Amino acid sequence: MAYNYNNGHDNNTNNRAPFNHPAQQYPQAHAPPSPIAPTPQRQHTIPSPSPIHSNNNYASSPQGYSHNHDYNNYNQHIITTPTTPQPQQYLTSPTTLSPVSPAINRNPYEYTSPPTTTTSLHEYPPNRNDRNDTYPPRGGVLNSQNRDSYPLDDLNDYYEDSDADDGYNRGQGINRSAENDSFYNGNRYDDLTYPPDAYPTSSDSNNGITNTPTSTYSQERSTSDVKGKGRSDVADTESEIESVSDHTRNRRESNEFDVYGGNLRGRDDSNRYSICTSQDSLMHGLDINQKKPHYYSPSQYSYNGENSSTGSGRNTPQYGLEYPHLPPGSQRSKEPYPAWRSDDHQIPCSKEEIEEIFIDLTNKFGFQKDSMRNMYDHLMVMLDSRASRMLPAQALLTLHADYIGGENANYRKWYFASQMDVDDAFHNSTRGVPQPRGQNLDDVRAGEEIWKEKMNSMSQYDRVRQLALYLLLWGEAAQVRFTAECLCFIFKLADDYYRSSDCKAKVQPLPEGEYLRNVVTPLYRFIREQGYEVIGGTFVKREKDHADTIGYDDINQLFWYPESIDRIVLQDHTRLMALPPSQRYLNLGHVEWDRAFEKTYKEKRTWLHLAVNFTRIWIIHVVSFWYYTAYAAPFLYMDIEKNFQPAVRWSVVALGGAVATLFMIFGCICEFFFIPLKGTNITGLTKRLTMLLIVLIINTAPTYYIVKISKKDSTALMISLGQLAISLITTLTFSILPSSKIFGGPSSTARTSLPRQTFTASYPPLGSKDRAMSIALWTCVFGCKLIESYFFLSLSFRDPLKAMHGMRVLNCGDQIAGTLLCSYMPVMAIVIMFFMDLVLFFLDTYLWYIIWNTIFSVIHAFQLGMSIWTPWKDIFSMLPKRVYAKVLATGDIENNHKPKTFISQVWNAIVISMYREHLLSIDNVQKLLYRQTTEQDGKHLKAPDFFLSPNSSNDKYFPPLSEAERRFSFFAQSLTTEIPEPLPIPNMPTFTVLTPHYSEKILLSLREIIREEDRNTRVTLLEYLKQLHPVEWDNFVKDTKIVAEEHSMYPMAPGLGKESEKDIKNKKLDDLPFYSVGFKSSAPEFTLRTRIWASLRSQTLYRTISGFMNYSKALKLLYRVENPNIVTNYASNPEKLERELSSMARRKFKFLITMQRYNKFNKEEQENADFLLRAYPDLQIAYLEEEQVDDEKKIFSVLIDGHCEFLPDGKRKPKYRIQLPGNPILGDGKSDNQNHAIIFYRGEYLQLVDANQDNYLEECLKIRNVLGEFEHSNMPTTSPYSPAAEPLNKNPVAIVGAREYIFSENYGVLGDVAAGKEQTFGTLTQRIMAVIGGKLHYGHPDFLNAIFMTTRGGISKAQKGLHLNEDIYAGMNAFCRGGRIKHTEYYQCGKGRDLGFGSILHFTTKIGTGMGEQMLSREYYYIGTQLPLDRFLTFYYAHPGFHVNNIFIALSVQLFMVGMLFIGALASTLLLCNYNPDPTAPLSPPGCYNFIPVFDWIKRSIISIFIVFFIAFLPLFLQELTEKGFIRSLTRLGKHFMSLSPFFEVFTTQIYANAIMTNLSFGGARYIATGRGFATARIPFSILYSRFAGPSIYFGMRTLLILLFVSMTMWIPHLMYFWVSVIALCISPFLFNPHQFSFSDFIIDYREFLRWMSRGNSKTHANSWIAYCRVSRTMTTGYKRKRLGHPSEKEIGDVPKPSFAVIFVSEILWPFLTASLCVIAFMFVKSFDPKTPNSPNKGTSSLIRVGAIAVGPIFLNAAMLAGLFLIVCIGSVFDSEKFEKFGSYTAAIAHTWSVITFIGAFEAFWYIESWNLSHAVLGMIAVSAIQRFIFKVLITMFLSREFKHDETNLAWWTGKWSGRTLGNSSFIQPLREFICKIVEMGLFATDFILGHVLLFMLAPFILIPGMDMIHSTMLFWLRPSKQIRAPIFSIRERTRRQRIVWTYGLIFLCMVGIFAGLIAGPIIYGSNVKRINVPI
Repeated sequence: MAYNYNNGHDNNTNNRAPFNHPAQQYPQAHAPPSPIAPTPQRQHTIPSPSPIHSNNNYASSPQGYSHNHDYNNYNQHIITTPTTPQPQQYLTSPTTLSPVSPAINRNPYEYTSPPTTTTSLHEYPPNRNDRNDTYPPRGGVLNSQNRDSYPLDDLNDYYEDSDADDGYNRGQGINRSAENDSFYNGNRYDDLTYPPDAYPTSSDSNNGITNTPTSTYSQERSTSDVKGKGRSDVADTESEIESVSDHTRNRRESNEFDVYGGNLRGRDDSNRYSICTSQDSLMHGLDINQKKPHYYSPSQYSYNGENSSTGSGRNTPQYGLEYPHLPPGSQRSKEPYPAWRSDDHQIPCSKEEIEEIFIDLTNKFGFQKDSMRNMYDHLMVMLDSRASRMLPAQALLTLHADYIGGENANYRKWYFASQMDVDDAFHNSTRGVPQPRGQNLDDVRAGEEIWKEKMNSMSQYDRVRQLALYLLLWGEAAQVRFTAECLCFIFKLADDYYRSSDCKAKVQPLPEGEYLRNVVTPLYRFIREQGYEVIGGTFVKREKDHADTIGYDDINQLFWYPESIDRIVLQDHTRLMALPPSQRYLNLGHVEWDRAFEKTYKEKRTWLHLAVNFTRIWIIHVVSFWYYTAYAAPFLYMDIEKNFQPAVRWSVVALGGAVATLFMIFGCICEFFFIPLKGTNITGLTKRLTMLLIVLIINTAPTYYIVKISKKDSTALMISLGQLAISLITTLTFSILPSSKIFGGPSSTARTSLPRQTFTASYPPLGSKDRAMSIALWTCVFGCKLIESYFFLSLSFRDPLKAMHGMRVLNCGDQIAGTLLCSYMPVMAIVIMFFMDLVLFFLDTYLWYIIWNTIFSVIHAFQLGMSIWTPWKDIFSMLPKRVYAKVLATGDIENNHKPKTFISQVWNAIVISMYREHLLSIDNVQKLLYRQTTEQDGKHLKAPDFFLSPNSSNDKYFPPLSEAERRFSFFAQSLTTEIPEPLPIPNMPTFTVLTPHYSEKILLSLREIIREEDRNTRVTLLEYLKQLHPVEWDNFVKDTKIVAEEHSMYPMAPGLGKESEKDIKNKKLDDLPFYSVGFKSSAPEFTLRTRIWASLRSQTLYRTISGFMNYSKALKLLYRVENPNIVTNYASNPEKLERELSSMARRKFKFLITMQRYNKFNKEEQENADFLLRAYPDLQIAYLEEEQVDDEKKIFSVLIDGHCEFLPDGKRKPKYRIQLPGNPILGDGKSDNQNHAIIFYRGEYLQLVDANQDNYLEECLKIRNVLGEFEHSNMPTTSPYSPAAEPLNKNPVAIVGAREYIFSENYGVLGDVAAGKEQTFGTLTQRIMAVIGGKLHYGHPDFLNAIFMTTRGGISKAQKGLHLNEDIYAGMNAFCRGGRIKHTEYYQCGKGRDLGFGSILHFTTKIGTGMGEQMLSREYYYIGTQLPLDRFLTFYYAHPGFHVNNIFIALSVQLFMVGMLFIGALASTLLLCNYNPDPTAPLSPPGCYNFIPVFDWIKRSIISIFIVFFIAFLPLFLQELTEKGFIRSLTRLGKHFMSLSPFFEVFTTQIYANAIMTNLSFGGARYIATGRGFATARIPFSILYSRFAGPSIYFGMRTLLILLFVSMTMWIPHLMYFWVSVIALCISPFLFNPHQFSFSDFIIDYREFLRWMSRGNSKTHANSWIAYCRVSRTMTTGYKRKRLGHPSEKEIGDVPKPSFAVIFVSEILWPFLTASLCVIAFMFVKSFDPKTPNSPNKGTSSLIRVGAIAVGPIFLNAAMLAGLFLIVCIGSVFDSEKFEKFGSYTAAIAHTWSVITFIGAFEAFWYIESWNLSHAVLGMIAVSAIQRFIFKVLITMFLSREFKHDETNLAWWTGKWSGRTLGNSSFIQPLREFICKIVEMGLFATDFILGHVLLFMLAPFILIPGMDMIHSTMLFWLRPSKQIRAPIFSIRERTRRQRIVWTYGLIFLCMVGIFAGLIAGPIIYGSNVKRINVPI
């Protein structure tokens, strides 16, 4: 192989190839470049397509050498194997086009001047504010004579030409390590030589290109390009598609634009975009040795001669380079905003004028200079974005309409809702008489017409000024941005002040920061003081719950109503609104905000919210259940055999109306607790309550008449039927109508209802088809539910009711209870069964909802075309045509090229991007690329066989079941759907991707990759990734070997000659390091490749950034493909072509990372972040910076990017540095982090992305289609302010959701389960929810209408705790305010999910507690009480209904177990009847009790619960069936079941239920960092036990005891389901723990468990049982005020102590009821004489027996504690340093005693019960319930708040109470600690025994040979051959482990023997033990 090296730089630009070979020039979509220079590349043979141009100028090597070796000795073209990809290098097109004349106007904002008859749009009115200059004439341009005097006469002079250099800016002060220096100082990449025929072309004789005359751009496309909503498929044949581009497009004259005037067709000036430098690759910018760095000058705006005090500078390169060879019309250099050029006669205001407006406002209001520059750029980018697709005047007008004056502008809505129009009319009135504020809506409509006239007559200058003022106010508003209407109020006052004579008279500018100090800071401080207080100079979270905290929503609602605005007073008690409008703004700094704000909705922590918000749910279900039961079981209320009365039956059934009314009354009463009791609220609720009482009387009075007066006559029957009709009407009315619209609701015509209607009930209406689908869905759901429930639940429940209704137990009694139990035991069982059946009635609905929702969604997917069942020909063979028709803007592509030419460029780019990501091998690429072939009739483009071979296997095209196959399949399927037509790249709107970052991993380090995480990890991360991605690793290694060989560091690869077997063997050994760690040299350029490969397959920020930077590549590719004339114009200068493409991409796309901690990063994080900025210089990072000024700490919001120059201290010089009023992180973090950075976004739309997501080039190509979903692509035909303007028919689109692919789905069972949940909810559910109006915002990766969202409170909410799920509140806010929310099926992003059991459950807990907070929120109140029924049901079952269903599942298990406990107690003592299939046969034996119907009901109930649970797998199965086929869906479901995922689902359900119930009772919602790593480490048993004991294990063990008793007394096979479910609740944490069944690790785990139980009593230990116990009880007791310097349990310390009412219900009342039921069951069993079963018990009451056994151990433990306390107090006197573990020994004695007393009590009780195991188990159930109740009472009633330190525990066991910093509590603390220790002794015994029971349950599995391998296969889905290896230990460590295993293995065996003996001994020998008569 011949090498021709040229180590110098590319000095001969004429020899540089503008279009490199795809494998060489196309970078990997995600990875940065390999830091090697120069790097020769190994070539491989591949039949390669040819370029259009084949001259030598396009084949020279930028790297300076060429490869010309023919491996296979035949003429084939060569494809080079890539080095590590270059992230910034543009994916160049595989096709080069020859020069053509511009065929289309690429500058749509260039329009001809409007006719001179058009008035006032390009002139300022004579009376404009403070502007007395002469303005240019119509059609003229501004010059020095006819324009204002600006601080900068020519702004363009200050933008530096960046043509000289395209490198990175580098500072001199940054310090780098030697390792990094060797990386950064490498030479530049140069281009490689590749063959002249490497790119496809069309089949024309002249390369498929003909010169055509220049055509004029048409703003509107031909209607033939569009079908319906989106773009239709094109012709079925290739010839037809080629003819599409050959025909002449129809052009239409655009419609007359009202107000604007003029023709919308523009001049034919092409390519008039200015461009800037680009950064091709990381190495280009990091070449600090070879090239002088180029610095972009900061912005040089003039601020009255003063620079900004923050010292920031503008460093991002501006658009602007001159290209003399371009046509004159394209020479637009130095233009930062190409669509808004100062020399364009069409623009209403020049950049200079707009800049002057900003400077003027800054001087008048005291804004910060950097904020002014930031907002100026913000507005200009917005104008540029809009002016690129419409007239500049239209752009300004529509932007002003969206922000200020349009029909959908939030400011306009607020203006009329708050009656500001009345205030303005009053102050503008000459009469000076206040106008009444109670007008109706007709007056509002009249005011709206006046408003429209005012807006229509407003000058363009004033429109710009209002926009600038609003943005400047918004830009520094900080936390006030969350309060949209507060910001509107401030804007109104500021606008009034600016237009006043007072403002005009001021000459001296206000100091910088005046607005921040006087307006924003007071509001910020009020907000901060609601949540924090200063203690010891530090801000500490207040212990206030939401009901006592005035939050953002309360503050905002002050400005909704004129009455509340009038409450705003100044410090001198003057009302603010009493001042003249011109004086109000200046007095905002004197407002007493503490007196103005109050709670507008009380988020009290109570379950009563469910009664108010979901009243209709309870009515529908409970009343239906009443109807069914009352009709089916008339024997409950009358003797049907002797005296059946139809009138009574119908009357009782009709009482369902009264039940519905009672629910309404209860909801109405509860509503009084949550809303302010004043004014209209009290009036409305009182009126509603009165009317409801009347309705209740109407529904119940007939029943009184029928039952008490007349029962049998015909009048009674008629009355009962009439009552039934009234009942049905009542029920339907209360079920259908929202409660706010029933009796006393606000009048729809009263103006006082306008604020509530505007801000809480402006729900976007559904279209007729969508509404029909919504109604059809719920008709199907409730139709099936009501039919099935009647026959399966109600009728089946009739027989057990009838059997037990008349049952009376005879011959039983108790000394205390007497015969009471005999009479009411069956009745209590019936009541429990009744509630159980009612819960199943609720669960039934959710079952049918899942079924029908899935069916509707699947049908809709087929309608959209998103189905694998579509034939291959319809998906893949039509793919090229669909790419041309739907991805490309075909209406604007020049028509002289064949479609295949353009398609090949896009397709080859996609293929090469996957090759760069190592998803495809070279062989795959050969078969997938378009290639150029030469035939007799000329050169032709040959499509890959992939499109032409529907019957061939895909294996030859890409690896089977690989990521490449998935991406190709989705891309092909997605284009079968109907999608919006794309705009040309220059016309598309600008958008920003926003990603919050806190501490997520940026880039994996080499240590993290190749070393185990800890001693519990059996595999390195790299090894695990290699097992997960074997094909990709193999491709990566091959690439790396070639890079190393061509770097001349290692011998060349074999293949040049024949090698011996020995050489091959040596070569394999030599290559071992490559296959092991990916490199053979430790040089950073090689280790970096491995780091990047691993990072791109983990959940890192680097993966997110590199993925979403594909937008830039996609925009460049599309811009180039659709504009072949650009390629022609720059054919001789590829660098300028790249800069032109980069300029367009930078103009349309921004990526903003909100790195909150950037300024506090450690060295590694800082290096990684700096690497990101160097690799992606256009990446922007917003972060917080603190600065100490005297005694004040100032906080700034700072923006930097990769172009920012370095300062001497090594930091980058900020672009903007804006001071904040204080620390912006007042909430849970994420929303505040987004809010401080939101001011730096640019464009019209936002995409919100998390730091663990990914994106792909082929998906990024569809970005224009996605943005088209916002329906802003078409230019308006009339001015929104024109009198002729039609009212808007559709609400604005606020949010566009997208699919997510969970790329962690193949990382084992848990990853796949999490992925399946996300897949079903994020795709299948959202697909139908968007259609029927139930979709909300769920954060990632949704697209947001930036103006709509930022003017309505932002993209999330931020009150701490309440808004834990911050993103969903933004969706509810948008929904309530009229924003439509859509969903896209054709676009998806990658997303990572939690992979470990603990992290998944943490995420589940966060979601559950977040839902608990949502149920407290006002948004749920508004939606639940105002939405129409069908949309309310959609909202309920898609959001809170899921969690309520989980609660019902948990409740059904508890009710079922208690019911079974009672039935088991009855069955174990009574004589049961034999089964007889003849229902008329007499019962036998005589005197038996008929429980056969009860047993049948139990079986049906278990089946119901089983179906409800397993129906959860249906959506995933059908989703997989739809998109991947039957085999794949069945395989995935089978893998789930074989991996025991049902166990995990049971456990997850319990965690969900526990999380929401705990939160509603105690609060504590907080953000939980779940962790996104790979779950390969074994977690110790003690940690898992402490983490899940409270939520699940305790409940599971209590249920297990009941199930054991039931199984012993009434076994039926159906109970096996409950056995499996209950065991899952207990052992799931351990079952899904990696390597849980490794023998040695299991024994070592047991040792750690014993140590965990015993440590922490001599010195504080965070990981100990005592610490866990203390933290558990603080949920009830709360903490004492936070002690500075004790950071332990920080999060829990922030949780306020719940109210006593909540504690009483959850901690006293509920345990008391549970204990009472258990005791009643035991007493009933013991109410019979044990010697004569048919006679009552004459002995001691069983209540005394169970009470003594329960209380006895507690008293014994107390006695032991008292004795030990005296001993340790005496012993502490003699204690010395030699007895460090004195406390541990003391505690060990006490804890051992507690275990002995616990076991002894059980054995004694068993003995007293004559060794009857079932009675003993039932008794222990009662005993444990009693003890639990006693402990709850002791904790609740007798324990004060907990200290945040562990000093009292140490003092108790050591006896040293002095010096413990207990303060005033020193004297009473021993008594408190005594009570604590009594509780702890009982809990210790329980945990000790439960821990051993769990270990005993798990122990048998470790004895199975190969169990660890089987278990790992189940968890990780890795074949045994690829199984994770066993850990390798040193000899010393191995010896130590063996000693531990032997020692503690024997201890464990001893414990097994002891426990087995305690159980088996009495069973075997108990009958031989003589029984002593015991008094109890």
